[in-house]
Amino acid sequence: MSTPHVVVVMGVAGTGKTTIGPLLAAELGVPYAEGDDFHPPANIAKMSAGTPLDDDDRWPWLDAIGAWAHERAGLGGVVSSSALKRVYRDRLRDGAPDALFLHLTGDRALIEERMADRKGHFMPTALLDSQFATLQPLQADEAGVSVDVSGTPEEITQRAVAALRRLDS
Repeated sequence: MSTPHVVVVMGVAGTGKTTIGPLLAAELGVPYAEGDDFHPPANIAKMSAGTPLDDDDRWPWLDAIGAWAHERAGLGGVVSSSALKRVYRDRLRDGAPDALFLHLTGDRALIEERMADRKGHFMPTALLDSQFATLQPLQADEAGVSVDVSGTPEEITQRAVAALRRLDS
């Protein structure tokens, strides 16, 4: 990419944000921040108990991610965030207006299979339905691209880099 953007890797749980994010950051030569690390302990406890977060839970989390992205403006970076709703992405853009979104998409069965194989993650597969119900895909007026998550992490990352380069040109 010709200019250093902050890329928000978004999508429902299990799409590989935590896997693809660091690979993308390495490919772009910028730092990576794990979006889950911005959650307050109460959010993690809630999700661990199988309870979906509500918007009041999400605002401070989104603001913290937006603040990180703002600090990286002009320097570049990659951060993960489910950013499932347009209003959440708008909130992130309030902090980082030039952020680009990489929406990781895929077949529900594949995503559920990958979630079931994860070890030590607080998000149970039981919340996948609520994630898909909440998801509002990127709209035409939003700066970003969608990339399918089939294939290896390296293949997905290469598709993401190519799509972001096309967006940037």
